[in-house]
Amino acid sequence: MVNKIGRRSFIKKTGVIGSVISFSSSSLFSSSSDEKRIIIVGAGLAGLSCAYELDQAGYNVILIEAKSLPGGRVSTYRDQFSDNLYSEMGAEYVDSTDLFVHDYCRRFNLKILPARQYDGVYVRGNELSMERIRSGENSLPYNGTEDGMLFGQEVQYIQKWIDLVKHKGINSTEVQALDNVSVESILKKGGAPKDIIELYTYANATESTTTPSKISALAVILSNIKTSGFSENTVEGRIFGGNDQLPKTLSKKIENRIKYNSPLLRLDHNSDGVIATISENGKPIKIKAAKCVLAIPTTILKNIEIYPKLSNDKIKCINEQAYGNAMKIAIQFKKRFWDNGDSIGQRVFTDTVLRRIYHFSVDQPGPRGILLSFTSGKDAMKLGKLGDEERDKIAKNTCLKIWKDSSKYWERSVSKYWNDDKWIKASYTFSAVGQKNFREILSRNEDPLYFAGEHTAFQRASMNGAIESGLRTTKEIVKAMSFT
Repeated sequence: MVNKIGRRSFIKKTGVIGSVISFSSSSLFSSSSDEKRIIIVGAGLAGLSCAYELDQAGYNVILIEAKSLPGGRVSTYRDQFSDNLYSEMGAEYVDSTDLFVHDYCRRFNLKILPARQYDGVYVRGNELSMERIRSGENSLPYNGTEDGMLFGQEVQYIQKWIDLVKHKGINSTEVQALDNVSVESILKKGGAPKDIIELYTYANATESTTTPSKISALAVILSNIKTSGFSENTVEGRIFGGNDQLPKTLSKKIENRIKYNSPLLRLDHNSDGVIATISENGKPIKIKAAKCVLAIPTTILKNIEIYPKLSNDKIKCINEQAYGNAMKIAIQFKKRFWDNGDSIGQRVFTDTVLRRIYHFSVDQPGPRGILLSFTSGKDAMKLGKLGDEERDKIAKNTCLKIWKDSSKYWERSVSKYWNDDKWIKASYTFSAVGQKNFREILSRNEDPLYFAGEHTAFQRASMNGAIESGLRTTKEIVKAMSFT
């Protein structure tokens, strides 16, 4: 029935005759009729890359963004620090496999600098050197660990399932059934002692911003087969001068196509196109277009009224897609005491509430410096419930345990709890128990609606995944528009 509704009756049904936005000839968005217009919602890297590529290809694009600046979960803080220091409070690392990020950086003359590797470990009150852990001189104070490494201690306890995949294949019934159990459950079944599960919580589960009891065993097994998992040797990097340069550069390329401070309120659609209702200066404005790309987290998408409704399986995935909890605290010190010869190190893995603590300002000059912490899961939730003063106190006391002179040089700290962000309400997605098909369903278009964002990407939970989804959606729209 929906597909049989004509364009005129569609407009009547949605009640927008006379209120649909009509751009004047001088409008930035009047390069073609609304039948050729494409609306993209969300100016994170997914929406930006999609809008940029479609604009480059000659399409009439409008990018709608609820915030006053681009970037989404890419967030570089600058004004909060002295001496031109800055800190990444959102998406941070670019590794060697992030080909889409590397490609854009080459095109826009942005440089990626490698990050420091882990050089210190502080767990159960023990100060350990990564160099000595690698050599076998130091052992982790956890039962059931192997010498010579920090990450990946769980592999020996899931090896038989890794072998099962190699023997039976990914699509076998036995392998697919692993999605119904958590990594914690499979570790226990594999004979892992409690210490290994606890260490996994501080290690790999931190990267997923959740806890082992919620992560799909299938996802972990497949991750180890494809990439051998995250390790202390993973080569990571950041964009020199701040990761925000990438979304800023993309937005500059299409600045006459972006409407900031304009959250999407409602979306009406049929086979003839879409009508998006946005809020502009507190007033509802309606925009007609041929297609619409929704490049926003499902935590926000699920609260937007869409008529007719999306398919049932899509709605289920939008409502249930798992996200973790993430907290970052950046601390400015007037001296870089971590460079002292007796320091535990500059990038330290811990079992404290701060989890990862590392020298962020390594590429920035000055006596002052920034230590940045990355906390996830239950600890992030605990910190998220506290006020700034209480977070400061915890951060200061934790640093004091690891660097004895740190309190002498403390100046200020600033924190970001992503689950409290009005337009994000989460960290990023992870593969939860029972959600192996979610990515496929979430990425599937329901023409004229298309879907992007890291939650729809193969390489989820990354800047690269966001761009991957934007480029995929671009191809889908180009193909669809070529038949109209």
